[in-house]
Amino acid sequence: MPKKGGKHAEMGKEMQAQCKRAKVEEACSLSVMNFENPDSLFGSFISPIKQEMFFREYWEQKPLLVQRNDPLLAAYYQSLFQLSDLKELCSQGLYYGQDINICRCVNGKKKVLNKEGKVNYMQLKKDFDQKKATIQFHQPQRFKEELWKIQEKLECYFGSLVGSNVYITPQGSQGLPPHYDDVEVFILQLEGKKHWRLYKPTVHLAREYNVESEDRIGNPTHEFTLKPGDLLYFPRGTIHQADTPLGISYSTHVTISTYQNNSWGDFLLDAIPGLVFDSAKEDVVLRTSIPRQLLMQVDTADSTKKLSSLLRRLADRLENTRELRSSDMKKDFIMNRLPPCLGCDSDPLTPGGKLPKIDSKIRLQFRDHAIITVEPDQENSDEIRRDMVYVYHSLKNRRETHMMGREDDTTSEEGTSQTHGLRFPLSYLDALKQIWSSSTVNVKELNLISDEEKENLALSLWTECLIEVI
Repeated sequence: MPKKGGKHAEMGKEMQAQCKRAKVEEACSLSVMNFENPDSLFGSFISPIKQEMFFREYWEQKPLLVQRNDPLLAAYYQSLFQLSDLKELCSQGLYYGQDINICRCVNGKKKVLNKEGKVNYMQLKKDFDQKKATIQFHQPQRFKEELWKIQEKLECYFGSLVGSNVYITPQGSQGLPPHYDDVEVFILQLEGKKHWRLYKPTVHLAREYNVESEDRIGNPTHEFTLKPGDLLYFPRGTIHQADTPLGISYSTHVTISTYQNNSWGDFLLDAIPGLVFDSAKEDVVLRTSIPRQLLMQVDTADSTKKLSSLLRRLADRLENTRELRSSDMKKDFIMNRLPPCLGCDSDPLTPGGKLPKIDSKIRLQFRDHAIITVEPDQENSDEIRRDMVYVYHSLKNRRETHMMGREDDTTSEEGTSQTHGLRFPLSYLDALKQIWSSSTVNVKELNLISDEEKENLALSLWTECLIEVI
């Protein structure tokens, strides 16, 4: 699920043109995918496999092949992305490396055939037809609304970023050598047929991408051919390779991937610093000095025993800790994920309806797109930085830069980090939790001292489109 950087992401006007395409996608979407909520979407995504069975028997364990004979579903999959879409997309200003890669597997290695600068459709088609090159299209959800809808709901379902790449491969050709990825992978076959071979992992639940040589991977554990409407899942670390068989003019599939750097190890790296910082305020043992010259020693065996003892103290404290302070993972997810899919023709979100007053009843909106964190005051540069409550949300994130690197979507023109949300005193935390945990709440019943604080909190959330008055 690579995040591709680039300087050519200013495509707002071009994106609007894409919304005026034929509504073939809408015609079949309602009867094929259930977008009512994230849970129903994933259920229809892996149908007829039940979610309980999927997570019990397949997730992070072994591949799942779902072969379907459903013409409606096949037509819906084809509407997600087609080879014929490339001509119009190229006219919008695509760039080699950033938006498109041209590659072919030659003697077990990936050969990149990219040109420089903007992609010319005629040259792209020539490489596809004559050089038998695979076209890899990065993050098509930036252009295709139905993929935006699917991936936005999947990000809500998993609580993790969800990226995608489209691969279009001509007959008798293979784009990539045998390799494994650091993401959970869902393959949707859109056009033509693709021949797949999967192999036993050499690194289970791998944390990085790696190419494997043919002489090391042995015989396939699974071998099959996908047709339009079929779905394939395999865990990160699964070695795989795929080619378009002879007699099939070309194959198009989309790879939807998630759970990159989203393991317990990653969460520990994120949460432990805050746990140590908070524990050291109350535990004098954690504030005692390390031995003299410890940082100069080669043999640290004695110190590791002390560290083991301190970690046990932290573990005991953790048993009685209700909340863990996440320093980066939560914020990274909410800052880089897709905004809600309200349709291309929808206006940007703006506050609407009644202003919240002290006698109002309010309801949280876009619950899956907002988080509450407690962190040191970012606006106070004094040595003593008090904890503040931050509410971050993704309602104003830019779809056109999703998963395309961090140069454009998280930094402003001045180069400072861009987040969307609100900042409150720590005393507001209980009231915020009250709003988040209730279906509706009366403003006057919020857990704050004064009516002014209650009304100000409601008004702040309303201004960010996070609540509505009912």
